[in-house]
Amino acid sequence: MNFSFYLQSALLGVGLAMDAFSVSLANGLREPDMSRRRMAGIAGVYGFFQFLMPMLGWVCVRTVLSLFSFLERLIPWIAFALLAWIGGKMLLEGLREVRKQTTPAENRRLSTGELLVQGIATAIDALSVGFTIEQYGWREALSAALLIAGVTFLLCLCALSLGKRLGTRLSRFASLLGGVILVAIGFKIFLEGLS
Repeated sequence: MNFSFYLQSALLGVGLAMDAFSVSLANGLREPDMSRRRMAGIAGVYGFFQFLMPMLGWVCVRTVLSLFSFLERLIPWIAFALLAWIGGKMLLEGLREVRKQTTPAENRRLSTGELLVQGIATAIDALSVGFTIEQYGWREALSAALLIAGVTFLLCLCALSLGKRLGTRLSRFASLLGGVILVAIGFKIFLEGLS
């Protein structure tokens, strides 16, 4: 493993983390009073799934390639469905909040279930990274996945912090804006998967 390996893995991490970054921004908007500990936990979930999916892809390529090929065609549909569902819920909450002209705190907090669905949906396209790292041994694959996870974690922390700052200014529209972001990301993943 040399410098170019680490650089390539870090750049791959940046590319893969963009969906998680955008969703983290939406979550920061949704919950502007989020603590640093909670931010680290949320970013950790995204980082974990960005680690897990490439490793699962790597294992699939080395063991059950035909099954993985079938699943690869479903990835854009699954990601779109998950993000559209969560984003749709946020949009409805946001419309209710705008109509009431209030922002009840209980509607803004991200649930554990929503966080896990977001983590899977934003990382599911990383399964295909298993194809690009298929020639790596297990140490290289593990190192690449850890770097991807670390980059994702840092970028998501930045996005959550930015979202929190904007969320305090846009609190009435935070859920609405967050929902639009999630649905747009799901649609983008879907369109990219079709091409």
